[in-house]
Amino acid sequence: MNEIIAVATITILAVISPGPDFAMVTRNSYSYGTKTGLLSALGIAAGVQVHVLYTIFGVTLIIMSSPTLFMTAKLLGVAYLVYIGFKSLTNKTAINASDDLNPASIPSSFSAFKMGFLTNALNPKTMFFVVSVYTQVIQAGNSQWLNFSYGLFISFAHWVWFSLIALFFAAPLIRNKILKYQFIMDRVIGALLIMLGISLLFFNISS
Repeated sequence: MNEIIAVATITILAVISPGPDFAMVTRNSYSYGTKTGLLSALGIAAGVQVHVLYTIFGVTLIIMSSPTLFMTAKLLGVAYLVYIGFKSLTNKTAINASDDLNPASIPSSFSAFKMGFLTNALNPKTMFFVVSVYTQVIQAGNSQWLNFSYGLFISFAHWVWFSLIALFFAAPLIRNKILKYQFIMDRVIGALLIMLGISLLFFNISS
């Protein structure tokens, strides 16, 4: 029981701490609405499973023990976060919440899911968090089904939290207020994503 409580507590604290996932879901929600935000949240939850599977099968430890592989993982994460941050920073398309968005300007369901998935799956800090949970908290003698169950819980916690974030920022009252300052918000979030991405360069396995 203590193990379950420890995993739940650490996961919740990690999930609610602001980071790239939060910034990406926030922007997608106030820019494109509930559906896009929720699909991005679902993508984040799926991205967590990449780290869980790597960890359970020992692949993540190989990556983290190899400076070259770990640097490659970091560079992929940096490149993607800088890319979506730059797109937000340079966005010039104004959105009016009272008007229907041009369908062509709304990300497809797959694109919304993919943004969430890649933002999480390419984040080495999430990889390190999952590895820490499985190596420091979860007992080595646990059955595989229990280890997978913990992984599903971690994904579920991400899905619930970021779905709530999506619903909050896509709510008409909140969305209308944000869109009055859309370009300021776009630039703040864009700059934040770029800074978070670059910060990954200074993240190492001893941190």
